[in-house]
Amino acid sequence: MLNRIVQIGVGVLLLLLVACESAPPPKKVPPKEDLIQYNQQMAKKEGHQIEKYIERRGWDMTATGTGLYYRIYQRGQGTETAKAGQHALVNFKVSLLDGSVVYSSKEKGAQEFLIERDDVESGLHEGIKYMHIGDKATLILPSHRAHGLLGDRNKIPPRSTVIYDLELLELR
Repeated sequence: MLNRIVQIGVGVLLLLLVACESAPPPKKVPPKEDLIQYNQQMAKKEGHQIEKYIERRGWDMTATGTGLYYRIYQRGQGTETAKAGQHALVNFKVSLLDGSVVYSSKEKGAQEFLIERDDVESGLHEGIKYMHIGDKATLILPSHRAHGLLGDRNKIPPRSTVIYDLELLELR
């Protein structure tokens, strides 16, 4: 009987050894520095794509320190600049670098948001503050100022540059 228990124990040990040897090695997580470097490379590549997009259209745009590009292509009659804490009412068209329109106020109507407070793209909060009532502008938001690594999980893919054609209708 004891001999039988020893045989079973040895068999179990052999099975465990074979199972452990055939298991796939654990996935290696890249070092934090590698991820930072990769994201920096992707941001640089996106910046070049944005610059080429602007160049192809012959636009004169202003770049901010955050990566946002903007141009006011039609001045309105307003004298007040949009400020944090104000409600902004806008007409808009949102598109991607390939030209596809993903959202528009033609479908949804003019939209209102609270500057620096509501949950809209951080690049939109920044860009609106360069505008006066009645201004029409183009804002180009790099992905980190738009919907980031995940997109909006609807129409905007991950890591997408977003282009706003924007008209500031009202501030209150």
